[in-house]
Amino acid sequence: MSTPLDRFRELLSIPTVSYADESRMDASVFDEFHRALERLYPKTHERLERDVIARHSLLYRWPGTSSEDPLVLMAHMDVVPVVEAEWQHPPFGAEIVGEGEDAELHARGAIDDKGSLVAIFEAVETLVAEGFTPARDIYLSFGHNEETAGDGARAIVAHLEERGIHPALVLDEGGAVVEGIIPGVDVPTAMVGVAERGVMTLVMTVREQGGHASTPPAMPATARLARAIDRLRRKPFPTRLAPPVRAMLATLSPHTPEPLRTLFRRGEITGPLLAGAFTLGGPETNAMVRTTAVVTELSGAPGENVLATSAKASVNIRLLTGDTIESATAHVRRAVADEKVELEVRHASNPSPVSPWRGEPWRRIASAVVSTLGGDIVPTPYVQLGASDSRWFTAISDHVYRFTPFHLTRSERDALHSHNERIRVEVWLRGIGFYRALIEAS
Repeated sequence: MSTPLDRFRELLSIPTVSYADESRMDASVFDEFHRALERLYPKTHERLERDVIARHSLLYRWPGTSSEDPLVLMAHMDVVPVVEAEWQHPPFGAEIVGEGEDAELHARGAIDDKGSLVAIFEAVETLVAEGFTPARDIYLSFGHNEETAGDGARAIVAHLEERGIHPALVLDEGGAVVEGIIPGVDVPTAMVGVAERGVMTLVMTVREQGGHASTPPAMPATARLARAIDRLRRKPFPTRLAPPVRAMLATLSPHTPEPLRTLFRRGEITGPLLAGAFTLGGPETNAMVRTTAVVTELSGAPGENVLATSAKASVNIRLLTGDTIESATAHVRRAVADEKVELEVRHASNPSPVSPWRGEPWRRIASAVVSTLGGDIVPTPYVQLGASDSRWFTAISDHVYRFTPFHLTRSERDALHSHNERIRVEVWLRGIGFYRALIEAS
């Protein structure tokens, strides 16, 4: 008889890779993944209703005693591409390395995001087998193209909206149980995202007549573009403490020594000082206190001896709560200070609304954290630094949260979207208990 770990490994071995160019996606692997779910979780598929949406996304409904105020548990089945040569273990081999408490499961998607998806199925399958009926309907929403900001989750939301479904609580991937991120905090913290930053791509383009590289002009397009990139780097977005970040620091203040305790507790006054200090703490804390911008793609001439008629740079911008697509574009324009640098906005979405960090939905998440993951863990609100499918659900719910119930080290977090992604087996098994507790409290 298979174990939860056996089932997890089998699903990790299916390479459900998504690509921005959907013509590159192999639809058959998603069909294989669907079939594996049906086979591995038969009781779930007998009890719950299932819809296939936008070709490969899945939406399940677990009827409860009441259809009012349902719970939505989210995850996504797709994973980002891999460069196999960079991995110490095969990315889709789902190999277990080490023993006992040190045992790790190495695979693409182990954390992002099949770890949550399979843990949800494990919790549901067990509860269905025990004859449990939730007090309120529960929906399971699993997108197939989250990594490419595709249409799966949006189509699911449209489907629910047409049916008049307004969830009381939505939980998607997000923050984890971490240590050492916030200076001076000496307890593990459960970082529950109450909002997420917006994301946009701004393309900077410089055009010129072109010609042979042997006779370049004084300021070729590539040089003008390079100057614009450097000017933007030298003029980062201003720092500030957004309300969820102030709430995070206030929540954690009792667990810090003085004078940090007072500084964290009085964030409305000490905000400028703290925001400045956070920029020095590393990429994660810097991203908590400002909109960030980084050039990710460059293009120029088609040949090494040809002047570029068009030099382009893609700028990935992550908008902090309170900033907008328009304000970010204006900042870049001021920083570049060159009318010959064209700006074009692509793939833009503003920051999500902020969900409450008080009230019954928040308490359900916090209680599940403390009761299953550790009584010494402090649940705290924060602004999620990346984007997720949950942002689409803010159209139908005021209580959308982002939390992955795994205790992750810095090196484990660094492996997300990189090589050697892995999760400790014991940590993943505890996450099943979190979802079970949340469902039982529904």
